[in-house]
Amino acid sequence: MCTTCGCSDGNAGIEAHEQQRDDGHSHAPAQRTFVPVARSPLHVHADGTMHAHGSDHDEKGAAALGAMHFGNGPAHAHAPGMSQARMVKIEQDILAKNNGYARDNRQCFADHGIFALNLVSSPGSGKTTLLAQTIALLKNEVAIAVIEGDQQTSNDAERIRAAGARAVQINTGKGCHLDAYMVGHALRHLLPADHSLLMIENVGNLVCPAAFDLGEAHKVVVLSVTEGEDKPLKYPDMFQACDLMLLNKCDLLPYLQFDVDACIENALRINSAIQVMRISATGGDGLGLWLDWLRAGMRETRARHFNTVAALQQRVAELEARLAAGT
Repeated sequence: MCTTCGCSDGNAGIEAHEQQRDDGHSHAPAQRTFVPVARSPLHVHADGTMHAHGSDHDEKGAAALGAMHFGNGPAHAHAPGMSQARMVKIEQDILAKNNGYARDNRQCFADHGIFALNLVSSPGSGKTTLLAQTIALLKNEVAIAVIEGDQQTSNDAERIRAAGARAVQINTGKGCHLDAYMVGHALRHLLPADHSLLMIENVGNLVCPAAFDLGEAHKVVVLSVTEGEDKPLKYPDMFQACDLMLLNKCDLLPYLQFDVDACIENALRINSAIQVMRISATGGDGLGLWLDWLRAGMRETRARHFNTVAALQQRVAELEARLAAGT
């Protein structure tokens, strides 16, 4: 279950044909009922803002008349009929289990010198097009593998393979994000090469993927200029979790009313450390900076791996010398 929206990810599969998760569960659609005003669990303030009883309401955050807050409690989420305390417990249990799988993935990447990225965005931002262009420009420099995440179809994996990289498709069914277990399972199928670049294209969603560590080195958010400059403010958890924002489709700026400076300012308000690059995946603008960023990350990852291997070799040599000397 997703700790943010409560959806089911129990029918996730690799390439839509592989076995289901061994910790799957059923997902019954929520029953929608209208609560009479007299019995409403909402508290209505004088300014018209509303929040659920038992949540930590932030008066300053309710600037718009009529705003309703259902996710301000300690769980930062809302589920009908479930207390915030219960939500916190479920969230802690699920994320703890996910983080265990993420540690395994991260160790695997470190052991093989793999530079792994988690690309996140809303649907239609241009992630797959960006990946295809990146593969075309880098495939002669480095081995590239891709894990594709969508609710259904293998369309994106097919596009990636056509671009020249190995790819595995994860279909999440009703799930709204990839988790570390799915990625670990996909790695056993994909077997990325040592010192390679692994890019994980997450399910198109600016909410739930923010909470799930996949073992990646960085989360990279792709935001297209067709989506509006206020997205970092609307979906702060995602932009807080990311190290890099790629502002895509900048070739369309002459035809849009989009304030680039305001968008970047909004992103920095949420995450003062986030890097921003303006790009066009189709036109090629800014892709040089993106490729340089990837190359720097790969160099750092390889150097760390070489240093680790060298240290282990040195330790083995020291132990062998001590054994030979009988000490």
